[in-house]
Amino acid sequence: MPAAKKIFNVDKLSVQIYSCEVDLAEDVAEIAQNYLQSVLQKNGSAAILLATGNSQIKFLEKLVALDGIDWSRITCFHLDEYLGISGEHAASFRYYLRERVQKLVKPKEFHYIEGDALEPLRECDRYTRLLQAQPIDLCCLGVGDNGHLAFNEPAVANFQDPYTVKLVKLDRVNHQQQVNQGHFPNLESVPQYAFTVTIPTICAARKIFCLISGRHKAKIVQQMLQGNITTDCPASILRKQPQTTLFLDKDAAALIKN
Repeated sequence: MPAAKKIFNVDKLSVQIYSCEVDLAEDVAEIAQNYLQSVLQKNGSAAILLATGNSQIKFLEKLVALDGIDWSRITCFHLDEYLGISGEHAASFRYYLRERVQKLVKPKEFHYIEGDALEPLRECDRYTRLLQAQPIDLCCLGVGDNGHLAFNEPAVANFQDPYTVKLVKLDRVNHQQQVNQGHFPNLESVPQYAFTVTIPTICAARKIFCLISGRHKAKIVQQMLQGNITTDCPASILRKQPQTTLFLDKDAAALIKN
């Protein structure tokens, strides 16, 4: 098992730095495996809240390839989805997770946000009820170029959000990130609105694993860890979550001042 090259705390947040993204993904997958095994042994079932995006690809590949996780006792949720696109759209998060997780391990249930629901506010209510029906044992997520968690952009993030799931308008930085990652061909094709699980719901998870890799994320990582805890960088709230571990490769950690 690859070992972290450096481990330290920023406020209540544990930070682990790895030599490369592959080492990070392998280690986090094994940590997640061990944690889920312990939850299943203790409680008989588990619930996971999953993210999408490039930061999760290698981790999910490693996780679903591991033996010893009884997925038939695990219920899965996801953090966000675009408004107005179908689950068959190549850029939809339902498609991403169905191909990378559900088809491969066949969890007990996978509750998806229906992005093309005819009544979006009713869909928020429906997904809220599902999430509130059981505690989330593990939330796996990344951080956007603007510091967003899920689609909680700086302009709409609320650390005391009264909602569990809400509709938000996406900002320009997020639009550009989706194009840069190849999810959409141009800015005009990126949906203007999306569903997102809110920050208090994320922070209510019993365990949170946040994965960030790549030099392009170094600046936001620096702001997240060494700036103020503010919605200007929504991910900074993780510094108040003792159940959270931030996993970085050396490129993402390049600007951290010791």
